Amino acid sequence: MTIITESELREMWQHGRGQLPAFPPDTRFSDSARDFLRAHEVEIQTHSQSDWDKHGTFPVVLSGPVPVCAECGQPVKHKPEHMTQLDAGHFASKTTPRLILRGRIDSLHAFVMLASAKARGFQMSSLASHFDTLAAYCREIMSAEYNLRSPAPLALLGKSEEELHEISHWPDRHLGIQHIIPGAEDHEILHWMNVVRTQSREVEVVALDAFGVTQGFDTNGMGQRLSQALNRFSSAVYVLELYFKAGKL
Repeated sequence: MTIITESELREMWQHGRGQLPAFPPDTRFSDSARDFLRAHEVEIQTHSQSDWDKHGTFPVVLSGPVPVCAECGQPVKHKPEHMTQLDAGHFASKTTPRLILRGRIDSLHAFVMLASAKARGFQMSSLASHFDTLAAYCREIMSAEYNLRSPAPLALLGKSEEELHEISHWPDRHLGIQHIIPGAEDHEILHWMNVVRTQSREVEVVALDAFGVTQGFDTNGMGQRLSQALNRFSSAVYVLELYFKAGKL
């Protein structure tokens, strides 16, 4: 749960030129912040929270039948050091392409959480909450890969996947600014956002390789679905950059 103070609200109000972003449903406001909202007759908007947009939990469940080796099909009662759990029923070598991909998604998640911590350090609670949503979507992608299912649609800033994609391609139409390249004069947090964006683009390539998309082996389309989810993730991060640069975050 995020608590917004009056000073944070004033900063958002000034930078947004009298506009406030949509907040997560569980956002709370301090007493002075609520006084500020009443004085300016501002009605808070919230964005809908997806099922995946929640705190993380430890993912491993040690129950059910004994997993088997993905290569030889024999039960693995005592996991060798060079293997790890591929899914609920199989262990595989840590160098298996899917497990390499999983490690890269895990690293992307760590970068997002670090960016969230940096935003909170700069007293940017609203931006930090958006990073928390992106971190939750990293976990959704990880779960989708583990269970070989389609990732759920991404939503951020109260925008759908399609809307985020549109804004990322035509920021002049939606935010009144051109495409950006962070420079030396920009705030540190913008560079953290850009690091997250570039990491997600690299993970997208790993996903294509892990499921053999470029080799034509992606028979069930799983690689394409993961790649699209990571591509939309990258677009969402870029939209955050654009909103920040336009003074709306």
